[in-house]
Amino acid sequence: MITNGGDQPNVIPPLASVWYFFREIDFENIKRNYEIGNKIAEAAAMMTDTKVTRKVVGIAAPRHFNKPIAEAVQSNIARVGMPQWTDEEQIFAKAVQRLVDGAEIGLNTGPKPLEPPPAQPISGGSDDIGDVSWVAPTVTVRYPANIPNLPGHNWSNAIAMATPIAHKGIVAGSKAIAMTLVDLLTRPELVREAKTYFTDVQLKNNKVLPLLAETDMPQIQINRETMDRYRPQMRAYYYDSAKYDTYLDQLGVKFPTVARAPAP
Repeated sequence: MITNGGDQPNVIPPLASVWYFFREIDFENIKRNYEIGNKIAEAAAMMTDTKVTRKVVGIAAPRHFNKPIAEAVQSNIARVGMPQWTDEEQIFAKAVQRLVDGAEIGLNTGPKPLEPPPAQPISGGSDDIGDVSWVAPTVTVRYPANIPNLPGHNWSNAIAMATPIAHKGIVAGSKAIAMTLVDLLTRPELVREAKTYFTDVQLKNNKVLPLLAETDMPQIQINRETMDRYRPQMRAYYYDSAKYDTYLDQLGVKFPTVARAPAP
């Protein structure tokens, strides 16, 4: 992303900046891509008789999750089961899916099985849970708080967040997490299995490479100007649980916001 390309066309600016995101699925190739990017930037500076500087804005380690804990979580997900969706919630979900050309299956009625990592992963996530997963046995839990078959990173994925769909899904996910915490506190063998997997499988078969230097600093100034501008406007939409039972009540929105088709 070009963050500063000058302010006039056909004029070479005295200063320009670009933001690159190097993405891969393992430490070695992340670092390799970063080194290639640096080499290209340095070569371009030499070609144009200019200078180049760089700074790391952030890093995200590849994720590796703990199999024994994941199996325990999956067992508890099966025990909790899926929320009982109403007809109105299913109608709403299908309407949203139709709106973005997604498969109109509505809300899932059964949990998905635990799946092994793909044999040939194409890409990975980009958040700091990956960094945590190399320090301690880690898992993530996906709970049914959203509508499936939506594009992802899209406005449509935010629609369900203030609806009963999200509330029911969060409750189901919280139950599975709480039950797994009880397992970890009461089943010493599960803790031992998790530690053994972490040390004898994860760390043994993967080389962890540092991606940050001691000179890299947290870029806490990013988005400060944007948040200073919009935060006051956002406050008007903060949920006031003392006055309203739900956020939709506060907004004056009746759920669901779709009408049933007339009978033929």
